[in-house]
Amino acid sequence: MIRRLRPFVFPVLILAALELWARTVGAQSDAIAPPSAALHAFGGALTDGSLLAATGFTLGSAALGLLIGGGLGVALGTLLGLSRRAARLSFLSVEILRPVPSVALIPLAMLVFGFGLRMEVSVVAFACLWPIGMLTQAAVQQVEPRLLEVARALQMSAWQRFSWIVGPAIVPRLFVALRLGVAIALVVAVTVEIAANPNGMGYAMMIAQQSLDPALMLAWLLWIGVVGFAINAGAEWVQRKVAERMGEVAA
Repeated sequence: MIRRLRPFVFPVLILAALELWARTVGAQSDAIAPPSAALHAFGGALTDGSLLAATGFTLGSAALGLLIGGGLGVALGTLLGLSRRAARLSFLSVEILRPVPSVALIPLAMLVFGFGLRMEVSVVAFACLWPIGMLTQAAVQQVEPRLLEVARALQMSAWQRFSWIVGPAIVPRLFVALRLGVAIALVVAVTVEIAANPNGMGYAMMIAQQSLDPALMLAWLLWIGVVGFAINAGAEWVQRKVAERMGEVAA
């Protein structure tokens, strides 16, 4: 029981120190709120429904962007990993586009899609595309070459080679890419909402800041951290279960 509580000791100490500091040194400041006030503001946002609505929008945008960007990334990475010619031909384009910060696309996405879901999803998808694609390419390149030679000798189609040989071989690395993509999707979604999109958790936090409501702003900040922790823990749990299942099948 004590071991399970140990990870919470440091966060509790930090919150206690912030509570004490906000009520003493920062008591006269309009820009600082103690965690107890943030907890009260969190309860208000939960009661009026704004918390669930904003959280649902952000998570929906992040999930859809991850689905699109991740799917394209897996397809691109598989193609570049299997075909040296494709990798050579696309090398310059990939190396030019990959370093572009996803937030730099916000103005372009606003012009194309306007405000709302499509704009946010497009930026999230772009952000997830490259890391998942590069990890997939690296994973495909490490597949046993003799297996691919046998597949070619048997005249397997591209889909058969992927579903029977490449796909099962890269599953563990794909879950590493998935965990990375989940974190990127949430961060970029919140960033887009802070910068441009009048929806979601990031926008709600900005409205609290502009309304000079530091308690609500801190509540949103802490809630975003909790949501990110929960999503990462869920992805880790799925990865562990899949690994266990694959180990049982292999045995």
